[in-house]
Amino acid sequence: MAKIRLYRGDITELEADAIVNAANSSLWMGAGVAGAIKRRGGDEIEKEALAKGPIGVGEAVATGAGKLAARYVIHAAAMGPDLITDEEKIRAATRNTLLLADELSLRSVAFPALGTGVGGFPPAEAARAMVDEVLAHLERGTGLELVVFALFGSQTYDAFEAELSARPLPPGVTIEH
Repeated sequence: MAKIRLYRGDITELEADAIVNAANSSLWMGAGVAGAIKRRGGDEIEKEALAKGPIGVGEAVATGAGKLAARYVIHAAAMGPDLITDEEKIRAATRNTLLLADELSLRSVAFPALGTGVGGFPPAEAARAMVDEVLAHLERGTGLELVVFALFGSQTYDAFEAELSARPLPPGVTIEH
């Protein structure tokens, strides 16, 4: 049994095994979600990330979560250092984050809308790509019991809500708002 939860608000306030950083492949943490994670969790998150980078666009790497309530931050490289993204990069970063969550035996993970901040990718297209990847992963079988989409703005929240409402869910998967 797995749940997908829509959450409107700050991802850094969530208690989850891991929260996901919308990262660039160099793993430096600037503005947006990365900046919020660094401000609330501490500089040690970025220091550890930089020591593990750079990584390929579409890849994911885990670090400690500093002062955050989460155990890990998974840095999902949905863009390169040029901060440009596209659907395939977002799909790959989502897919590889989910695989890493399974490798770490996590039960819960919280995603922001990858690529929609500094990457400028349309929220509805990001929602379609990310929901596709999450539903496919849950259908294949996973130890994850909860996947949260932590969405900051109402336009992004509405895009993910519409995408999830339009989809048939795999057996055993429910949605919470």
